[in-house]
Amino acid sequence: MPPFATVAAYVPPAVGMLAVGIVAEVFGPHGEALPGFDFALCTDRPGPVPTDLGVPLAVTHGLDRLASADLVIALPWADFRTPPPPSVLDALSTAYERGALVAAHCVGTFALAAAGLLDGRRATTHWRFADLLADRHPRITVEPDALYIDEGRVVTGAGAAAGFDLCLHLLRREHGAAMANGVARDMVLPSHRDGGQAQYLAAPVPESCRDERLTDVLAWARENLHQPLPVAELARRALMSKRSFTRRFTAATGTTPHAWLRTLRLSSAEELLETTDLPVEEIAHRVGYGSAAVLREQFVRRRGIPPRSYRRSFTSTP
Repeated sequence: MPPFATVAAYVPPAVGMLAVGIVAEVFGPHGEALPGFDFALCTDRPGPVPTDLGVPLAVTHGLDRLASADLVIALPWADFRTPPPPSVLDALSTAYERGALVAAHCVGTFALAAAGLLDGRRATTHWRFADLLADRHPRITVEPDALYIDEGRVVTGAGAAAGFDLCLHLLRREHGAAMANGVARDMVLPSHRDGGQAQYLAAPVPESCRDERLTDVLAWARENLHQPLPVAELARRALMSKRSFTRRFTAATGTTPHAWLRTLRLSSAEELLETTDLPVEEIAHRVGYGSAAVLREQFVRRRGIPPRSYRRSFTSTP
C-alpha cells in the first residue's frame, strides 16, 4: 500500500483536547516545506462536541470520513469506560477491513479494543489504565511500559504526550525519517524518544504497608539488594510460611514479591546510572544481578533501552 495521504480522527464526546491538539499539530499544515495531509476531525453527530475541558469543539464531519481515510485515529475521551456506540465500532472495523491503518493512543485504545481490533495483538495505553484494559479484554497482550506498539495496520500508543511519539512513528514508518524529523522540528520536539513510558514514571511500589512485619522485611530488602533475596528468605524473616507471606504480601502491596523485587532492582539501577559514574557491571552487582549482561537483558525488556543509553539520557553527573 502507498503511504497514507488522508487522515481522519474520530472525536467522541468528552474528547481529550490534548489529543485533538496532537493529531491536528502533526497532520495539519506545516507550510510549504513539508507536504500536507487531507486531515479531518469527525464524529458520530456533527456539530458542537463537548471536550474534557468543558469547551465545545465544532466538528463538521460525520463517520463517513472514516470510510475513505487511509489513516483512522480513535482519540481518547473521558468516559472511556463506556464503549462507543455500535455505529462507531462498526465504522472502525469497516475501516480496518477495507485496508486502512488504524491507530489510537492513551484511552483511545479502549475504542479499538471494543471494536475487536486488538484481539490476539499486543497493545498499550496510559500506564494508569493498563490493568483495566487487560482485565476487560483478556485476548489482548497489554504492554504498559511501551510508548507505542506497532502491530502492522493497528498501532497503539501510551498516554498523554506519547501521542506525539505514536504520530511521529507513523510518519517515520510510512513517509520516512526526513518528514518525521521535519514535522518534529517544526513542533520543537525530538523526532524519536527511546524507551518506554516506565522510564518517565515513579514505579508504583508502595513505600509502606500496615503490616509491621512486612514493612520491616521490605526495608531490609531495600538495604540488601545485592543479595539473591529468594521469597523463602523474605518469608523466614517475616516469620511466615512462604505461601502465607506471598498471599499477605500481594494483598498489602498489590503485586507479587518477585515483581516488587524486580521493580526495586531496576529502579535502584536507574538511580545509580543517573547519579554515579559506576561501571554497569558494578551497578549490576549492587542491585542483585549476577552480571552486566543480566542487568542489560532485564533493562531492555522492562525499560526498552540498554543501561548505557539510559545513562546518556538521564545522567546528572558532569
